[in-house]
Amino acid sequence: MRFNFDLKEDNSFSDPLTSPSPATPAEDVQWVPLQSHPLFTAAGGRTASSSSSSRMVKNLLAWDGASRLYFWDSQKRCLHRISVKLGEPDSGSILAASPSKVLRADVQLDFEIYKISINRNGSAILLSGLEGLWVMYLYGRTSVKENTTVCRTVSIGSEIYFDRGNLIRTLQVSWHPHSDTHLGILSSDSVFRIFNLSWSIHQPEQEYFLQPVERGSAHSASSICPVDFSFGGDHLWDRFSVFVLFSDGSTYILCPVVPFGSIYKREALMEMYTDMKTIGTKSSTSKQTSNCNMAISWLEATFPELSPQTVEGGNLFSLKAQPYAFMDSSVSLQGPLHNLCHSVKKDSQIQIADTEGRAVSLLYNLVSKDSVLVTAWSSGQLQIDALADEIQPVWKVGTRPRLSVDSYDRLLGVAMICESVSSDLSFLKSDHTPDRTDWLGYPPPLLRLAIVDLALLGKNSPFIRMFIDPLMPERIYCLHEGGIDSIVLHFLPFTSQTNNKESTRRPPSVHPVISTYQGDASPVPPLCGFLALADSFGDSWTVGLTSSCECIVLQMESWNLLLPPVVDKEKEPTSLEDLNDAESSTIISKELLSGPKLVLLPPSSPNLRSVAADSIEGRSTLHQYFKLFHENYMEYAHKVYFELEHHAPHLRKIIDDQHSRLQKALGKLSEVEEKQEKIEGQIANAVQFHNVLEERLVKLRNLPGTHKKPLSKAEREFKSEIDRFTGVELDALRSTIQAVSARLKRVAQSPEGSSMDKRGRMTVMRKSRIPEGEISQLKSSLEKLSLINSENTKKLKLVESALRSQETNDQ
Repeated sequence: MRFNFDLKEDNSFSDPLTSPSPATPAEDVQWVPLQSHPLFTAAGGRTASSSSSSRMVKNLLAWDGASRLYFWDSQKRCLHRISVKLGEPDSGSILAASPSKVLRADVQLDFEIYKISINRNGSAILLSGLEGLWVMYLYGRTSVKENTTVCRTVSIGSEIYFDRGNLIRTLQVSWHPHSDTHLGILSSDSVFRIFNLSWSIHQPEQEYFLQPVERGSAHSASSICPVDFSFGGDHLWDRFSVFVLFSDGSTYILCPVVPFGSIYKREALMEMYTDMKTIGTKSSTSKQTSNCNMAISWLEATFPELSPQTVEGGNLFSLKAQPYAFMDSSVSLQGPLHNLCHSVKKDSQIQIADTEGRAVSLLYNLVSKDSVLVTAWSSGQLQIDALADEIQPVWKVGTRPRLSVDSYDRLLGVAMICESVSSDLSFLKSDHTPDRTDWLGYPPPLLRLAIVDLALLGKNSPFIRMFIDPLMPERIYCLHEGGIDSIVLHFLPFTSQTNNKESTRRPPSVHPVISTYQGDASPVPPLCGFLALADSFGDSWTVGLTSSCECIVLQMESWNLLLPPVVDKEKEPTSLEDLNDAESSTIISKELLSGPKLVLLPPSSPNLRSVAADSIEGRSTLHQYFKLFHENYMEYAHKVYFELEHHAPHLRKIIDDQHSRLQKALGKLSEVEEKQEKIEGQIANAVQFHNVLEERLVKLRNLPGTHKKPLSKAEREFKSEIDRFTGVELDALRSTIQAVSARLKRVAQSPEGSSMDKRGRMTVMRKSRIPEGEISQLKSSLEKLSLINSENTKKLKLVESALRSQETNDQ
């Protein structure tokens, strides 16, 4: 039984069992295929996305992991809850209840929703867009109006993100995997915040100010702009980690990050605690001992039940995280994560340098013991890496966090500056790795698995989202403007247990699931919804929602996708005779196949022509021959008769099996004959299309500028660097100019106050105002910034024109 809890206005929970629930409609519920549901078939061609955001990849579908599917209707601005039955009546179909339950917010949502996601227990759903972030509680205090359930809906962080004066926008929002009331939000001001909805919906519980660049060092703007984050999986310290991706492709780790009141398994925590105790006693350096002792102290304070002095709660299955933070230490930003250069070949190093554009999204995937990071680039490439070592928590001593406590000195919130700590990683580029690198503060290195090119038609695809198959974690679904692709990982460093590593290092297989390109490869609106469903019987499906609100349901194959075909060549029969001999040897014994024994006459036997038949010697010789015949031929005949009679059922079974195989072969031959005409027609069409392509190639070769030389490696690197700067530094400069302008307007329009002097006369008290010199200096600074912006734009145009002229000269 599942209990869903909602939040009251006084920051407390309400039980849905005691809250008023809407009455069940009187009409009977009909079960129809999901793709034929009236909610989708009655769309009438209406679009779910606006024209202003046609390139934005949306996801207006959500699944609670059990039996309910949610769909946000952008036209009616309401949420539909659909009950589904997976694999009924057959394994390839999904049945949905009609009509669906309509849920509507108790406030007016006048902005466009781009993404919906449901929390762990299915009690609340997140509605996020570019102009707002709301949470709708699906249970609790609700009302019914015209067969529509009105749900309580609250805004999250409206004073921080959606204030028109600060120009801070959200980049990624996600529910925490170990809590039902915590949200993680990464914003454009390089701050990662965690909101606790059971405490406050306006103020964050934890704030981490990301500082990936050391002070005093010169870096480009693309290296300090975050784009995405992902929570870790249920594996050692990964469950306390947050992976942050920046626009230049660098990945950083925050560890440990734990929401106050989140739930974790006691068995896993005890394993980590025991390992740290063992490592702490065997550490050889003071740095290892210090880091290990800090991790042990943090675990004992966050989970008091783990402490040896605590006896209570020893039989608990799960533990709740208590609010705790070090008074004189802040969490370090580990990274950027480097690759293991000594385990990467030269060919793969060249392949790594071919990634172009800027990083747009990040996915963390846990497959058994392997922690996999998948980075999506705007050029349509997926960079797949695996962590070659375990994650360890790292703190920077001396950087004090800012703590928020109540009147009873209980910790309510924490804020800290997370700086990247420079570590000596020279051993990663050498062939000599230290014997023990545990708890030395080094970020875990990455092992490059593969780079997958999705071959998108667009040169720049800034909206790529990735999902994990709930049934098979080795499969990753990629949603982009061209449709949906399936990527299956066939090799993982710790999961693949094989002897011949070179032969099993198979590259990932990429298969298109849904394509939104037309026959002439013209662009069409992307999908606005995607789900990966699975049941407990080993069946999985993918559900896609087109821009015209049409539902697509596809059954996915899950079994034997990772097993390559293994053929034992040593035991394989080489000819048809060997097959017949191998099959017949199991039916008739070798003794019978060898035949009867030869009759060997004694050497002293007389000549039969010289012996009379009625003589004593003739009768003795005849008796001897009868005895030899009986011992050899009669006994052999008896053995043949007995064995044939004994093997009759076995032979009948083999004959029936061969007849059934013959019928199947004949059926397959008939199917091949039926498809032969279609295949011939397809071959003719392919040949005709090939001829058309050859003609087009000949015409293209005659066009001017077709014999251009490819760009060199330095030119490609320079062009990719320019692409990374495009849209990053200019946006940062514009946001700075707007912020300074808004601040100048507020200062210029500040009101004046008045007070009475001792004689009762009114004296005008003026607030401290900025001198005119500083205001003129600010105006000149703004003019200089605008001049620098225009000069940078002119320089970019000059560089592009120089590149074009260089290309024409090379011809």
